[in-house]
Amino acid sequence: MESKNVGVIGAGAWGSGLAQALARGGHKVEVWAMEQDVVDAINNEHENKRYLPGFPLSENLTASTDIKHVASEKEYLILASPSLYLASTAAKIVDVPSIREGRTCIGVLTKGFVPSENGPRLVLETLEDALPECYRHYLVYISGPSHAEEVAMGKLTGLIAASENPLNSIRFRELLRVPGLMVYSSLDVVGVQICAAAKNIVAVVYGSLDAVAEHSDIFGDNAESLLLAAGLNEIQKLGFAMGATHAETFTSIAGVGDLDVTCRSKYGRNRRFGQDIIKTDILSRFKNLDDLISRIHEVGYLSEGAVACKYVHEIAQKYNLKLTICDGLYRILNKEIQPMDFLRELLTSAGPEE
Repeated sequence: MESKNVGVIGAGAWGSGLAQALARGGHKVEVWAMEQDVVDAINNEHENKRYLPGFPLSENLTASTDIKHVASEKEYLILASPSLYLASTAAKIVDVPSIREGRTCIGVLTKGFVPSENGPRLVLETLEDALPECYRHYLVYISGPSHAEEVAMGKLTGLIAASENPLNSIRFRELLRVPGLMVYSSLDVVGVQICAAAKNIVAVVYGSLDAVAEHSDIFGDNAESLLLAAGLNEIQKLGFAMGATHAETFTSIAGVGDLDVTCRSKYGRNRRFGQDIIKTDILSRFKNLDDLISRIHEVGYLSEGAVACKYVHEIAQKYNLKLTICDGLYRILNKEIQPMDFLRELLTSAGPEE
C-alpha cells in the first residue's frame, strides 16, 4: 500500500485510535491537539496519556498544537472534534491553501448534532457551510462499531465510509484498508449520521438499565435486549424523518452494529454515564439538562448521548415523532422524572413498540 500524508484534527480517544491504525498501516499521520501535554506525550513517549492511556503509538504518528500546520498539504484530513466544538474548529482551517483550493480529501468522525440558530443540524450539513464551497457533497462521514481502544490495539473493526460522492467514499475506504479495519462504502450519509448520533442516547438508557439489573428481580438480559431493539426502532424512525435513503443502513454495522457495541461494551462512555446516573447519582450535581451540557466537562468524560438527547427532543417535536426512549432520557436529564420510574414505565408498557 502506498503511504499517504494524513492529518487528524482532534486527539481524543477516537481520533487517536484511528490515527494509530493508519500509522500502523504505514501512513504518515500528524494529529492536532489543543493541550501541550498531549502533544509532548505523543511525540516523546508515543502515548496519549490523557485520552488513550496505556496504548503505545507508532513512530509514524506525531502531534502538534498548530492546527493550520497539521491541516496543511495533507492528502487526507480527518476531523475528530466533539460536536459542540466542530464548527469553531473547522473555522480555524478554512484559509489553509490546500483546503481552500480543495486539494485535500476530508473525512469526519464526529458524532452527534450541532446546535445552530435554526435548530440542531447534522454534522456534514454544518461542515459544508463552514468549509469552502468545493467540499459541498464531497465530504466523507466515517462511522461504525469502533471503540478507540480496540482500534488502537488492531482488533478487527468494521467501518462505513459514507458520502454523496462515490469516488471519495472509495478513496477513504482504500485509505482505511489497514490491518484490523474492514471498510464499506455507503451513499446514505443522512442515515449513517443519524445512527451515529442517536445510538448514544439509547446507550445512556441502556447503561442505567444495566446498573439496575445487577440487583433486580425484574430486569435482566432479556429486558436489555428489549431496550436495544426498541432503541433501533426509534433510530430508524428518526432517520427516515430526516431523510435517510436506505433501510439497510439501520440493519448494517452503521446501525445495529454501532448500537450494540455502544450499549454493551465496557469502553462505552455513554453506557458508563447511564450507569453513573444510577450508581453515583451523578445528576445531583446539575440543575437540569442545559446546566449539564454547559458543565459537561465536570463529568470527567464526554457523554455525547447526554448532549444529543436535547437536540433529538427538538427534532422529534418538529417532525411530530414519538420517540419514547429518547424523550425519556430527556426528561431524566431535565429532572422531570426519576430514572427508575422511567425504566419501569418503559419496559412494562407497549410504548416502545407503538
